Amino acid sequence: MNFLNEELIAYLEDHCPQEPELLHKLDRETNLTVPYPNMLCGHLQGRFLSFISKLLMPVSILEIGTYTGYSAICLAEGLAEGGRLHTIDMNPEVEEIAGRYFIEAGLQEVIVQYSGNALDIIPTMEETFDLIYIDADKEHYPDYLELALDKLNPRGLIMADNTLWSGKVLRKAQSGDRETQGIQKFNKMVINDRELDSFVLPLRDGITLIRMKSEIRDQK
Repeated sequence: MNFLNEELIAYLEDHCPQEPELLHKLDRETNLTVPYPNMLCGHLQGRFLSFISKLLMPVSILEIGTYTGYSAICLAEGLAEGGRLHTIDMNPEVEEIAGRYFIEAGLQEVIVQYSGNALDIIPTMEETFDLIYIDADKEHYPDYLELALDKLNPRGLIMADNTLWSGKVLRKAQSGDRETQGIQKFNKMVINDRELDSFVLPLRDGITLIRMKSEIRDQK
């Protein structure tokens, strides 16, 4: 969901860096061939992810939720020399598309793909990360946050997508709506954790930026 009208979105897209042709091609293929193409972050958010990654110049990135690979390619644009991006998805139907575009982007040696449940995979990783991007099943966002904090380097940054969840966060979730419940619990966990600084950016469906407070970071 976008909280801005289409005219403003078009203006913003016109006033941010141009979408690379490869990503435009990936966007089109996703919309033509994959269910729920709105899950793809797209031009404006993709350029934001790229900007943040270039600002941080991370050596290591963890992405929870690959989908068709658009966001991974954006995040990889800012990797430091010799850096790696690890991306996890449990949907085999999109794995082939992502892998194909990683090769076309020349990132097959930079991006490491994992197929399976991130809740099982992340605890087995020996790496820690400078940048972690969460964009997977919303029910498990609280679990992903705990895992991410355990794997985050002291000066690292976590970004979580869809944290406004089409405005559903404003209302009490229905008993069977586990996705809204997951997002609401995640948001409460973030704001109530005294060791964290955070900010919710109302870009598209909401992106929360999270880092350790300086006094906590310096103790690590």
